[in-house]
Order: sequence, then structure tokens, then C-alpha cells
Amino acid sequence: MHTLISWARPDVENKEPMGVAADIAVILVAALLGGYVAQRLRQPVILGYIVAGVLVGPYTGGVTVSEIHDIELLAEIGIALLMFALGIEFSLEKLRRVRWIAFAGTPLQILLTLAAGYGITRLLGWSAYQGLWFGAMISLSSTMVILKTLMAQGTLGSLAGRIMLGMLVVQDLAVVPMLVILPALENIERGLPVLALAVVRAALFLLAMIFVGTRVMPALLKRIAAWNSRELFIISVMALGLGIGYATFLFGLSFAFGAFVAGMVLSESEYSHQALSDIIPLRDVFGMLFFVSVGMLLDPQFLLDHLQTVLALVVLVSLSKGLIFGAVTRLFGYGGITPLAVGLGLFQIGEFAFVLARVGVAEQAITPTMSSLLLATALMTMILTPFATYAVRPLYALVLGRRTPAEPISVGFPEEGLRDHIIIAGYGRVGRYTADVLRRLNLPFVVVEQDQHVMDSIKTQGIPVIYGDASSAVVLEAAGVHTARLMLVTTPAAIDIELIVRRVRQLNPSLHIVVRAARLAQLEELRALGVYETVQPEFEAGLEMVRQTLLHFDFPAAEIQRLTDAVRNEYYQPFNTLHVDAELLERLRRAGHSLEIEWIFLPPNSPLAGQSIGAAAVRKRTGASIVTVLRGEQVLANPGPDLLLYAGDHLAILGTPAQRHAFKGLFIAAQETTVPETAVTQS
Repeated sequence: MHTLISWARPDVENKEPMGVAADIAVILVAALLGGYVAQRLRQPVILGYIVAGVLVGPYTGGVTVSEIHDIELLAEIGIALLMFALGIEFSLEKLRRVRWIAFAGTPLQILLTLAAGYGITRLLGWSAYQGLWFGAMISLSSTMVILKTLMAQGTLGSLAGRIMLGMLVVQDLAVVPMLVILPALENIERGLPVLALAVVRAALFLLAMIFVGTRVMPALLKRIAAWNSRELFIISVMALGLGIGYATFLFGLSFAFGAFVAGMVLSESEYSHQALSDIIPLRDVFGMLFFVSVGMLLDPQFLLDHLQTVLALVVLVSLSKGLIFGAVTRLFGYGGITPLAVGLGLFQIGEFAFVLARVGVAEQAITPTMSSLLLATALMTMILTPFATYAVRPLYALVLGRRTPAEPISVGFPEEGLRDHIIIAGYGRVGRYTADVLRRLNLPFVVVEQDQHVMDSIKTQGIPVIYGDASSAVVLEAAGVHTARLMLVTTPAAIDIELIVRRVRQLNPSLHIVVRAARLAQLEELRALGVYETVQPEFEAGLEMVRQTLLHFDFPAAEIQRLTDAVRNEYYQPFNTLHVDAELLERLRRAGHSLEIEWIFLPPNSPLAGQSIGAAAVRKRTGASIVTVLRGEQVLANPGPDLLLYAGDHLAILGTPAQRHAFKGLFIAAQETTVPETAVTQS
């Protein structure tokens, strides 16, 4: 009892520090403030996290995290969870399209970067062995930084995004042989058996994962899902991802790589969507710990003392890596904006360089000062990454504006050319569905697409297509922007949308533009650019979900329509006044909501059975009109007054709710004879 009382009311003077729990509380508050400031400055939140880490780190004074090593361990969980979630979202089909540059181009990039790093360190007076370590460390890019950056910009699914993802995966695989080869360079005879053992371990691990993924994991998740416990399901998903990652680590491979493979295997399961939904919040929280821990490693005083050296390394590493990535991308046949996007996306030094640096210091291959220089350089390049990726489009537009670009590749154009046609920018899912409907209606259109693999698919369908960037003036002119009737922008990335709209407005200010908005907040920006009409897919899907829900609860169809129109008008109001025809169409649509067609079954005891429409004086007595009669397999549209009606007919009644109610009161004797509410349709 005494112990219990002492525990419940601890002695304040002898209170022990809370340790890692207090550190996490400090980090959460600092990350919140840093993320808020970054958001207000319209910068990626990861920059706010890194700055927060610097402020609560051991080198800045004030509120300081005490258990840095424990936070670093938690940050490793963040990397593993990110790779696990990436594996769940991973598509082998998407990687297959970039397999050559991933599996052949990445080793070439690593060798070229290693040579560049060796040359840089020789200029600084380092030894040849130290130069090899430095070259290997800078050859790796940051999976965590580039993934978060691409997700924030909505470009992860682009061609450049897929190339970067493929190369990052292969880079992560290369970490294991680097950890074996680099320490063994002083003794090749000792290192080769270790490397061979690592290759055998990797092969055995992959074989084991294939068996576990196809046999054990689906059965285990099915059994756990049958318990109907959300909590146990989340724990099981975490255990699979982190457990397999840890087993991979014990096997001598990368913890993060094991988590990625576990997620990739789980992606083939029917439970992958729920698993991803459950893991995302945890991934984001632990990922935040990673970026804060990276910031805590930076010593501002060391940075100031060696500022010139660090800045020189940042410039040399960024330029050399950017040029190497761009050249390798171009070498493998990718043109347009893609080499620039890959070069400016992967120029930074990655988090696995810290692991190599730690091993290098332990092996006395590099000095602690060299490790600190690498750390400062890596952090600077990570901080610069979001700014560099945002600069891709403006730089590409600047390059196009100062040189004569190559003639855009066009396929499938009619000999007489296109006039009064539709330009579709982007052939993703939205663009593909739109093009399919336009083909059925025989409306002329041309697609602008810069993914070579997608273009190859379009060519087989005989669709007019131009390869190129839709924000390029040359490409738009080749698509006939001056003679087009309409422009449809279906690309998902917000920055791409605005660049395309701005360029179209410069070339043809009178062209009507319909845009797929990336987010609701973008509507005002698009209105300022004079967009003809906009569609926000997630917003429209939400309205449709509401409509289906209200139908399920037997709300009148007219009331549902009025409600959804009111909500839609609230968000889209700025666009309804941009064009006279659009405004007129909207007024006609609102007027039509007061009229509905309702299908009514004609029972045997109805006074209408056996009478003609004219003799019954339907319109005179009720105000409603019979516009269609469904009789067996026959559809009798716009029936005349002489048409006889029979029991068993289905009648389409046009009128206001009051008029249709009067019709049913006069001519339908039994209440149960009207068709269910779900049969009510809009005119």
C-alpha cells in the first residue's frame, strides 16, 4: 500500500525525467509548429520537420531532446513503415515499364556517381580509399524525401515519378553489397566470401517471401479478419510489415527493404486496401520522427565553421548527380521534361548514406570530420529537394523558350487536319474515359501525352496523338490550339494544370477550357485564369455518395436533386457566369427540376384500363401527361389521344409532384400499384 501511494503521488523533488516519452512530446509540439509555419509559407511540411529537429537537437540549446539514439531507432520504424506502405501501393506492372532504366540504368548511375565523388574528394585532398567511400555514399538518393515530395505534389504516378521509384528501389538493394564491399576493399580475399554469402541470403529470403506471401499471409489475414476486430487487424498488419523487416535485418539484409517486400507481397491480397488505410496514419507519424531526427543531427556551429566547404560540396554533388541522372535517363530513351525531372528529383544524398558513414567511421575508413561534412551536405541537399522539384516546369519552359525545339511527334492525324476539335491534355484514366465517349459520338479530338509507353498504346487504337508536354507552346500549336473548339485538361497534378492553362491562355485567350481540378482550393485560382468550367472528381464522387444514401432512405428524387444542385452551385458558382450558354444551360436545368417522369403500373381495377387517353381526359383533369407506354416488349413513345390503355401497362407520367399525385388519386385505385421510389427517374 505504501508503494502504491508513493507511485500515485511521487516526490516532486526526486522526480525522474520521463526519458523518451518526454522527448516524443517535445518532438510532436516542435513538428506541429514547424509544419504549420511551412504550410503557411506554402512549403512542404518535411522542411518544417527538419527545422524543428534542428531546434530541439543537442546543438542549439533551449528545449532539447535527451534520448537521441532512441528517437533514431523510432525513425527507422518510420522508414520501414514508409517502405511497407509503398510496397502495398506498388505495382509490378508500373515498374515493368521502367525496368530497363531501373535495373540497368541505376547500376550505371551508381558507378558514375562513385567516380564523380572520388574526383571531388581528390580535389579536397582526401585519400583514394576515402574518396571511394564518399562516392558510394553520395550515389544513394533519399527514398523518404523524394516520396514525400512527389506525394505532396501529386506527381508520384507520372512517368518521371515511376522512373525515380524504380531507381530508388534498386539503390536500396545496392546498400547491402556496399556495406560488404567497401570495408573489404582493404582485404579482397576476406570480402569476396562475405559478398557471396550475402547474395545467397538475399536469394533465400526472396524465395521464402514468395512462399510466405502466397500461402501464409493470405490465410493468416483471412483468419484475423474473421474475428471482426479492427484493433487486432491493425496490429497484425504492423506485425507483418515490421516483423518481416526485422527478420530481413537478422538475415543480413536491409530492414527497410524487407518491409518493402512484405508490403509488395501483401498488395496481392484482398485485404491490401484496408491494410494501407490502417497503416497510413502510423506511417506519417513515424515518418515525421525520421525527418526530425535528421534535423537533430545537424550542428549549426559546425556548419558555420565549415560553411565554404559544405556549400562547395552541395554545389558539386548536386550538379554532378543531377547531370548523371539526367544523362542516364536520356540514354535510355526518355525525352522531353523527364530527364530534367529525374535529375532535379534525385540529386540529393539519401538517408542510407548515414548508415554507410557510421560504418565507415567504425572501420576507420573515414574520419568523424568527414562524416560530419557528409551529414551537413546531405541535409542541405534534402532541404533543397522540394524547391528543385517545383522548379522543373518553369526551367523546362525557359529552355523551350530559348531554343528551337524539335518538331513534336504526331500520329493518326487526318490528312485534312483538325478544326473545331477537342484537345485532351493527358491520357490517364479520366482522359481515357473521355476519349472513349468522344469516339462513340464521332467528335474530333487529339490527345497530348508525354508518356512514351502510353503513346504506344494510343497509336494502336488509331487515336490522333501528339507526344509532348501540354504546357509547351510548340506542342499546343501542333495540336491546333488556334483552331480548336475546346480544351480538356485531365492531368492530376495541380502545378501541371496551372502551367497548361496559362500557356493556352497566352496562345488562344478565347479557347474554352474544361479542367479537372486537383483540389477544391484550386477552384479560385482557376477562375482567375478564366477557366470555362471545372470538375473536381472527389467532390463529385462525394455528391453521388450522398445521392445514393438519400435514395436509400426514400427521399424524393426532386428533393435530392435540389439539394445536390445547391451544394454544387455553392462550389461552382464562379464558373456559371463565365459563359452565356453555360448560364442558360444551368437555368434550364433548374427549371427542369420542377418536372419529373415517374413510371406507374396500371392495375386491373384502374378506371383507365380499357379507355383511350383522350377519352379519359388525363391532361385536362390532372395537368399531367402520359409521355410513354411500356407494353410487354413494346415501347410506345409520345402516344396520341386515341391510344387504348390496358391493365399491366407501365405509364411514364410527366408533371409536377402535385400533378402526378392528382393522376394517381384519380386513376390508380390501389396504393401498392405505384412502382417503387427507386424507379423514379429524372427528365
